[in-house]
Amino acid sequence: MRVIRLKAYAKINLGLDVLRKREDGYHEVKMVMQTIDMFDKVELVKVRKPGIFVQTNLKYLPTNQDNLVYKAARLFMDEYKLAGGVEINLNKYIPVAAGMAGGSSDAAAVLYGMNKLYELGLSLEELMKLGVKIGADVPFCIMRGTALAEGIGEKLTRLPAAPNCNILIAKPPFSVSTKWVYGNLKANELKEHPDIDKLIEALTAGDLKNMAGYMGNVLETVTETEYPQITELKKIMADAGALRSLMSGSGPTVFGLFEDKADAEKAFKEIQDRQLAKQLYITQMMNNGDE
Repeated sequence: MRVIRLKAYAKINLGLDVLRKREDGYHEVKMVMQTIDMFDKVELVKVRKPGIFVQTNLKYLPTNQDNLVYKAARLFMDEYKLAGGVEINLNKYIPVAAGMAGGSSDAAAVLYGMNKLYELGLSLEELMKLGVKIGADVPFCIMRGTALAEGIGEKLTRLPAAPNCNILIAKPPFSVSTKWVYGNLKANELKEHPDIDKLIEALTAGDLKNMAGYMGNVLETVTETEYPQITELKKIMADAGALRSLMSGSGPTVFGLFEDKADAEKAFKEIQDRQLAKQLYITQMMNNGDE
Protein backbone atom coordinates (compact mmCIF):
# COMPACT_ATOMS: atom_id res chain seq x y z
CA MET A 1 0.00 0.00 0.00
CA ARG A 2 1.53 3.30 -1.15
CA VAL A 3 0.94 6.36 1.07
CA ILE A 4 1.85 10.00 0.41
CA ARG A 5 1.55 12.62 3.18
CA LEU A 6 1.62 16.34 2.35
CA LYS A 7 1.11 19.78 3.86
CA ALA A 8 -1.26 22.13 2.01
CA TYR A 9 -0.24 25.71 2.91
CA ALA A 10 -2.52 28.75 3.21
CA LYS A 11 -1.96 32.08 1.46
CA ILE A 12 -2.59 35.75 2.13
CA ASN A 13 -2.73 38.60 -0.38
CA LEU A 14 -0.17 41.32 0.30
CA GLY A 15 -1.86 43.29 -2.46
CA LEU A 16 -5.03 42.64 -4.44
CA ASP A 17 -6.20 44.85 -7.29
CA VAL A 18 -9.00 44.24 -9.78
CA LEU A 19 -8.29 46.08 -13.03
CA ARG A 20 -11.59 45.47 -14.80
CA LYS A 21 -14.46 43.09 -15.38
CA ARG A 22 -13.99 41.33 -18.69
CA GLU A 23 -16.66 40.67 -21.31
CA ASP A 24 -16.62 36.95 -20.41
CA GLY A 25 -17.60 37.78 -16.81
CA TYR A 26 -14.19 37.08 -15.30
CA HIS A 27 -12.21 39.76 -13.47
CA GLU A 28 -8.75 40.91 -14.53
CA VAL A 29 -6.60 40.96 -11.38
CA LYS A 30 -3.13 42.04 -10.31
CA MET A 31 -2.12 40.72 -6.92
CA VAL A 32 0.81 39.66 -4.79
CA MET A 33 0.27 36.24 -3.25
CA GLN A 34 2.20 34.99 -0.22
CA THR A 35 2.32 31.50 1.30
CA ILE A 36 2.20 31.45 5.11
CA ASP A 37 3.11 28.79 7.67
CA MET A 38 -0.39 27.45 8.25
CA PHE A 39 -1.44 24.20 6.64
CA ASP A 40 -3.94 21.40 6.19
CA LYS A 41 -2.69 17.80 6.18
CA VAL A 42 -3.46 15.65 3.15
CA GLU A 43 -2.85 11.91 2.99
CA LEU A 44 -3.22 9.92 -0.24
CA VAL A 45 -3.45 6.12 -0.29
CA LYS A 46 -3.39 4.14 -3.54
CA VAL A 47 -6.04 1.38 -3.48
CA ARG A 48 -7.11 -1.32 -5.93
CA LYS A 49 -10.82 -0.62 -5.62
CA PRO A 50 -11.82 1.86 -8.37
CA GLY A 51 -13.05 5.24 -7.17
CA ILE A 52 -12.16 8.27 -5.05
CA PHE A 53 -12.82 7.97 -1.32
CA VAL A 54 -12.59 11.17 0.74
CA GLN A 55 -12.56 11.47 4.53
CA THR A 56 -12.27 14.72 6.46
CA ASN A 57 -12.08 15.85 10.09
CA LEU A 58 -14.87 18.41 9.53
CA LYS A 59 -18.30 16.77 9.33
CA TYR A 60 -19.90 19.62 7.40
CA LEU A 61 -17.48 19.38 4.46
CA PRO A 62 -18.64 17.41 1.39
CA THR A 63 -16.72 14.24 0.50
CA ASN A 64 -17.98 14.00 -3.10
CA GLN A 65 -17.39 16.03 -6.29
CA ASP A 66 -18.32 19.19 -4.36
CA ASN A 67 -14.96 19.00 -2.56
CA LEU A 68 -11.96 20.34 -4.51
CA VAL A 69 -9.75 17.42 -3.40
CA TYR A 70 -12.21 15.02 -5.07
CA LYS A 71 -12.29 17.21 -8.21
CA ALA A 72 -8.48 17.27 -8.32
CA ALA A 73 -8.20 13.49 -8.03
CA ARG A 74 -10.94 12.95 -10.64
CA LEU A 75 -9.29 15.37 -13.08
CA PHE A 76 -5.90 13.72 -12.61
CA MET A 77 -7.26 10.18 -13.06
CA ASP A 78 -9.27 11.12 -16.15
CA GLU A 79 -6.42 13.10 -17.72
CA TYR A 80 -3.92 10.25 -17.36
CA LYS A 81 -6.40 7.33 -17.60
CA LEU A 82 -5.32 5.82 -14.28
CA ALA A 83 -6.72 2.51 -13.06
CA GLY A 84 -7.63 1.65 -9.47
CA GLY A 85 -8.57 4.19 -6.85
CA VAL A 86 -7.34 6.57 -4.20
CA GLU A 87 -8.26 7.30 -0.58
CA ILE A 88 -7.86 10.93 0.48
CA ASN A 89 -7.71 11.78 4.17
CA LEU A 90 -8.03 15.53 4.68
CA ASN A 91 -7.38 17.17 8.03
CA LYS A 92 -8.31 20.85 7.81
CA TYR A 93 -6.79 23.58 9.97
CA ILE A 94 -6.87 26.50 7.51
CA PRO A 95 -10.13 28.43 8.10
CA VAL A 96 -12.85 27.49 5.59
CA ALA A 97 -14.34 30.10 3.19
CA ALA A 98 -11.90 32.64 4.61
CA GLY A 99 -9.98 34.13 1.66
CA MET A 100 -6.90 31.99 2.40
CA ALA A 101 -7.14 29.49 -0.50
CA GLY A 102 -7.55 26.49 1.80
CA GLY A 103 -9.59 24.49 -0.71
CA SER A 104 -7.31 25.43 -3.60
CA SER A 105 -4.25 24.44 -1.57
CA ASP A 106 -5.81 21.07 -0.73
CA ALA A 107 -6.50 20.50 -4.45
CA ALA A 108 -2.92 21.51 -5.28
CA ALA A 109 -1.59 19.00 -2.74
CA VAL A 110 -3.73 16.24 -4.28
CA LEU A 111 -2.39 16.96 -7.79
CA TYR A 112 1.17 17.01 -6.46
CA GLY A 113 0.56 13.84 -4.45
CA MET A 114 -1.14 11.93 -7.29
CA ASN A 115 1.90 12.68 -9.46
CA LYS A 116 4.12 11.11 -6.79
CA LEU A 117 1.71 8.25 -6.04
CA TYR A 118 1.51 7.15 -9.67
CA GLU A 119 5.14 8.07 -10.45
CA LEU A 120 4.27 10.08 -13.57
CA GLY A 121 7.18 12.52 -13.21
CA LEU A 122 5.20 15.63 -14.23
CA SER A 123 6.90 19.00 -13.74
CA LEU A 124 5.47 21.74 -11.51
CA GLU A 125 4.59 23.69 -14.69
CA GLU A 126 2.55 20.73 -16.02
CA LEU A 127 0.76 20.38 -12.68
CA MET A 128 0.03 24.13 -12.65
CA LYS A 129 -1.55 23.94 -16.13
CA LEU A 130 -3.76 21.13 -14.87
CA GLY A 131 -4.55 23.01 -11.66
CA VAL A 132 -6.05 26.07 -13.38
CA LYS A 133 -8.87 23.79 -14.62
CA ILE A 134 -9.94 23.46 -10.96
CA GLY A 135 -9.51 27.08 -9.85
CA ALA A 136 -7.48 30.23 -10.46
CA ASP A 137 -5.62 29.97 -7.10
CA VAL A 138 -4.54 26.34 -7.59
CA PRO A 139 -1.45 27.04 -9.76
CA PHE A 140 -0.07 29.43 -7.11
CA CYS A 141 -0.74 26.85 -4.37
CA ILE A 142 1.36 24.38 -6.38
CA MET A 143 4.16 26.92 -6.91
CA ARG A 144 4.09 28.51 -3.42
CA GLY A 145 6.32 31.27 -2.02
CA THR A 146 5.82 34.87 -3.19
CA ALA A 147 4.35 35.65 -6.61
CA LEU A 148 2.68 38.24 -8.80
CA ALA A 149 -0.61 36.86 -10.14
CA GLU A 150 -2.24 38.41 -13.21
CA GLY A 151 -4.98 37.55 -15.70
CA ILE A 152 -7.69 35.80 -13.68
CA GLY A 153 -4.94 34.83 -11.23
CA GLU A 154 -3.38 32.08 -13.32
CA LYS A 155 -0.49 34.08 -14.86
CA LEU A 156 2.25 33.81 -12.25
CA THR A 157 5.63 35.50 -11.93
CA ARG A 158 7.83 34.37 -9.07
CA LEU A 159 9.01 37.24 -6.84
CA PRO A 160 11.89 37.45 -4.34
CA ALA A 161 10.99 36.24 -0.86
CA ALA A 162 9.01 38.85 1.09
CA PRO A 163 10.74 40.24 4.21
CA ASN A 164 9.73 38.08 7.13
CA CYS A 165 7.69 39.27 10.10
CA ASN A 166 5.06 38.09 12.57
CA ILE A 167 1.62 37.63 11.00
CA LEU A 168 -1.54 37.67 13.10
CA ILE A 169 -4.45 35.86 11.43
CA ALA A 170 -8.02 36.50 12.65
CA LYS A 171 -10.98 34.65 11.11
CA PRO A 172 -14.35 36.08 12.27
CA PRO A 173 -17.20 33.67 13.13
CA PHE A 174 -18.78 33.88 9.67
CA SER A 175 -17.83 32.94 6.12
CA VAL A 176 -17.99 34.82 2.84
CA SER A 177 -18.62 33.53 -0.68
CA THR A 178 -15.93 34.60 -3.17
CA LYS A 179 -18.58 34.47 -5.91
CA TRP A 180 -20.80 36.87 -3.92
CA VAL A 181 -17.91 39.32 -3.34
CA TYR A 182 -16.89 39.48 -7.00
CA GLY A 183 -20.55 39.61 -8.03
CA ASN A 184 -21.04 42.76 -5.93
CA LEU A 185 -17.74 44.42 -6.88
CA LYS A 186 -18.16 47.46 -9.11
CA ALA A 187 -14.80 46.79 -10.74
CA ASN A 188 -15.08 49.38 -13.49
CA GLU A 189 -16.05 52.13 -11.01
CA LEU A 190 -13.19 51.70 -8.50
CA LYS A 191 -11.52 55.05 -7.82
CA GLU A 192 -8.61 53.85 -5.66
CA HIS A 193 -6.20 51.05 -6.50
CA PRO A 194 -3.19 49.75 -4.55
CA ASP A 195 0.14 50.43 -6.28
CA ILE A 196 1.19 46.82 -6.86
CA ASP A 197 4.37 47.85 -8.76
CA LYS A 198 5.60 49.97 -5.83
CA LEU A 199 4.70 47.15 -3.43
CA ILE A 200 6.86 44.76 -5.47
CA GLU A 201 9.75 47.28 -5.53
CA ALA A 202 9.67 47.56 -1.72
CA LEU A 203 9.34 43.78 -1.33
CA THR A 204 12.32 43.22 -3.67
CA ALA A 205 14.37 45.71 -1.65
CA GLY A 206 13.50 43.83 1.56
CA ASP A 207 11.89 46.99 2.98
CA LEU A 208 9.08 45.68 5.21
CA LYS A 209 7.75 49.09 6.33
CA ASN A 210 7.65 50.50 2.81
CA MET A 211 6.05 47.29 1.51
CA ALA A 212 3.35 47.54 4.18
CA GLY A 213 2.63 51.12 3.12
CA TYR A 214 1.73 50.01 -0.41
CA MET A 215 -0.45 47.05 0.58
CA GLY A 216 -4.16 47.18 -0.24
CA ASN A 217 -7.17 45.07 -1.24
CA VAL A 218 -9.98 46.47 -3.41
CA LEU A 219 -12.33 43.64 -2.36
CA GLU A 220 -12.61 45.35 1.04
CA THR A 221 -14.99 47.80 -0.70
CA VAL A 222 -17.52 44.94 -0.80
CA THR A 223 -16.82 42.68 2.19
CA GLU A 224 -15.84 45.33 4.74
CA THR A 225 -18.90 47.43 3.86
CA GLU A 226 -21.15 44.45 4.56
CA TYR A 227 -19.29 43.24 7.68
CA PRO A 228 -18.09 46.05 10.02
CA GLN A 229 -16.36 43.41 12.18
CA ILE A 230 -13.57 43.45 9.56
CA THR A 231 -12.98 47.18 10.19
CA GLU A 232 -12.92 46.50 13.93
CA LEU A 233 -10.31 43.73 13.58
CA LYS A 234 -8.12 45.92 11.35
CA LYS A 235 -8.28 48.77 13.89
CA ILE A 236 -7.34 46.56 16.86
CA MET A 237 -4.29 45.29 14.95
CA ALA A 238 -3.27 48.80 13.84
CA ASP A 239 -3.68 50.18 17.37
CA ALA A 240 -1.49 47.35 18.72
CA GLY A 241 1.34 48.28 16.36
CA ALA A 242 0.70 46.42 13.10
CA LEU A 243 2.63 47.88 10.16
CA ARG A 244 -0.49 47.12 8.13
CA SER A 245 -3.74 45.24 8.70
CA LEU A 246 -5.68 44.00 5.71
CA MET A 247 -8.37 41.59 4.60
CA SER A 248 -7.03 38.55 2.72
CA GLY A 249 -8.61 37.67 -0.60
CA SER A 250 -12.38 38.02 -0.58
CA GLY A 251 -12.35 37.76 3.23
CA PRO A 252 -13.45 37.70 5.89
CA THR A 253 -10.03 36.81 7.37
CA VAL A 254 -8.00 39.82 8.51
CA PHE A 255 -4.23 39.70 8.95
CA GLY A 256 -1.73 42.10 10.46
CA LEU A 257 2.02 42.35 9.88
CA PHE A 258 4.03 42.98 13.06
CA GLU A 259 7.75 43.54 13.57
CA ASP A 260 7.42 42.81 17.30
CA LYS A 261 5.78 39.52 18.32
CA ALA A 262 4.71 41.08 21.64
CA ASP A 263 2.53 43.56 19.69
CA ALA A 264 0.95 40.69 17.74
CA GLU A 265 0.27 38.89 21.03
CA LYS A 266 -1.34 42.04 22.47
CA ALA A 267 -3.73 42.26 19.50
CA PHE A 268 -4.36 38.50 19.73
CA LYS A 269 -5.45 38.84 23.37
CA GLU A 270 -7.77 41.80 22.74
CA ILE A 271 -9.47 40.07 19.80
CA GLN A 272 -9.80 36.91 21.87
CA ASP A 273 -11.20 38.77 24.91
CA ARG A 274 -13.76 40.56 22.72
CA GLN A 275 -14.67 37.29 20.94
CA LEU A 276 -14.34 38.93 17.52
CA ALA A 277 -12.64 35.96 15.85
CA LYS A 278 -13.39 32.26 15.90
CA GLN A 279 -9.86 31.29 14.81
CA LEU A 280 -6.68 33.18 15.79
CA TYR A 281 -3.08 32.37 14.90
CA ILE A 282 0.34 34.01 14.93
CA THR A 283 2.52 32.71 12.14
CA GLN A 284 5.28 33.61 9.63
CA MET A 285 5.88 33.95 5.88
CA MET A 286 6.59 30.66 4.07
CA ASN A 287 9.02 31.06 1.20
CA ASN A 288 9.63 28.71 -1.71
CA GLY A 289 11.66 25.74 -0.56
CA ASP A 290 10.67 26.14 3.12
CA GLU A 291 9.08 23.06 4.69
